Amino acid sequence: MCKNRLISWLVLPSFCFVLVLLLSISRACTEQEKRSLLQFNDTDCCMWEGITCNGKRGISEVSLPSRSLEGHISPSLGDIHGMLRLNLSGNTLTGALPIQLMSSSSIVSLDALNISSNFFTGVFPSTTWMKTRNLVALNASNNSFSGWMPSSFCISSTDMMMLDLSYNQFSGYINLGLGKCSALRILKAGHDNITGTLPDELFSATSLEYLSLSNNQLEGTLKAANIIKLRNLAFLDLAANGFISGKVPDSIGQLTKLEELYLDRNNLSGEFPAALSKCTNLRIIKLRDNNFEGELNKVNFSTLSNLRILDLCTNQVTGPIPESLYSCNNMIALRLSLNQFNGQLSERVANLKALTFISLADNNFTNITNTLHVLKSSRNLTVLLTGCNQLTGAIPLGIGHLGALASLDLSLNNLSGEIPQSLCNLTNLQVLVLSDNHLTGPIPPELDGLHFLSELDFSNNDLEGPIPTGGQFETFSNSSFAGNPKLCSPILARQCVSAEAPPAPITMREQTMDNTVFAIAFSAFFVVGVMYDQIVLSKVSG
Repeated sequence: MCKNRLISWLVLPSFCFVLVLLLSISRACTEQEKRSLLQFNDTDCCMWEGITCNGKRGISEVSLPSRSLEGHISPSLGDIHGMLRLNLSGNTLTGALPIQLMSSSSIVSLDALNISSNFFTGVFPSTTWMKTRNLVALNASNNSFSGWMPSSFCISSTDMMMLDLSYNQFSGYINLGLGKCSALRILKAGHDNITGTLPDELFSATSLEYLSLSNNQLEGTLKAANIIKLRNLAFLDLAANGFISGKVPDSIGQLTKLEELYLDRNNLSGEFPAALSKCTNLRIIKLRDNNFEGELNKVNFSTLSNLRILDLCTNQVTGPIPESLYSCNNMIALRLSLNQFNGQLSERVANLKALTFISLADNNFTNITNTLHVLKSSRNLTVLLTGCNQLTGAIPLGIGHLGALASLDLSLNNLSGEIPQSLCNLTNLQVLVLSDNHLTGPIPPELDGLHFLSELDFSNNDLEGPIPTGGQFETFSNSSFAGNPKLCSPILARQCVSAEAPPAPITMREQTMDNTVFAIAFSAFFVVGVMYDQIVLSKVSG
């Protein structure tokens, strides 16, 4: 019975029992060939890999993810009645979804459809979703679907819980019908071309726990009355829309289940939303590339004990780092660069032992080099960026204790003293930038033992002596050492003079020859110079 039902759309090119869901012109076989192969196999299709059967329904699930399937979906899939789940994700299927399939009775019974990560194109047939009474989850992400976002999902499928349309080419406005999805928990439509504002109706989907509309062209403001409706929200991502503006409403503090917040790369303004202190489950806050201003002293970070990532890069925040921030013991990444912070780091920064990434670059921090001593307790730190501040003093020796450090940038400050030899202990270092300071003395030759070093910049200091040879130093260009007139090396065309072998005295003949050469060169230069001046003068006056 089962074999006869599938005969029109199954083929077994080998003993792998692969379903023929494709009708590729270049590889199509005839009906007779299909029947022959089925007879050759002569096994129950319910035993085939990827096929699940129900005693009463027959085939209940077709699951063929990442099986290298290619071509178009065969409309004859619609002949399978009673199918509950269809998973064709992670293949190279192309073309549009066939109307015959999407309007067939087999779609009616589906509760889960996953066609993500293929190469499907075209629009979603609008009539399809009127028939899917049982659909709970639809994943069509990572394709090339176009047209307006479908809005009729929940008209029939009142139990729809998950909808993922991200990474496609959907355009137009967010349709109002999504607000009728009262059971919807996950909505992903990021990385599309959606425009317009966030419709009030969308916030009627009060069961939402995960909302991602990032990387679109949305505009407008975040309304306090709307935000407060999504009290179940744990994940909110509206990043990289660019046109979302205004202040973050205080009502966001009532989203007490919120764990991850992404509002970066927009046009938001006002002060950092202090109400976030009430969202005690927050783990990630990303607000970079906006227009936030003011100080952070109104924010009580001590309530955010779960906070792991704070990114405020590229805003206009001022003042010192608040003491409460040092209470976030689980912090792994702190990015405050490109703001107007000032003052010093507290020694309480030593509490942040889990830190792996810290960027304070392009601010007005002063005299924090002593505090950097304390960072030696941050044994997991891999990135330390404090360039373009007003740091003074010497590079602390304790920096050599940061054994996991892979990137160190202290450039564009007023650091002085010598390059500490303890940097040679940072054997994982890949980037070392100390340019544009007032460093003196030699370059420690032991630095040539940093075998992973791929980027180095010591330019514009007062370093002297030979540049180490061997190791990674053989791969760096002269620009890495430019602006240090006392450095010498073949790559700078300045040979190092050995102190043990003073130059031989110049003989009378050599001196006479030097004088003669100088006189000839000077005469030639004088003649050329006069001629050049005359040419320039004639052009100006003429």
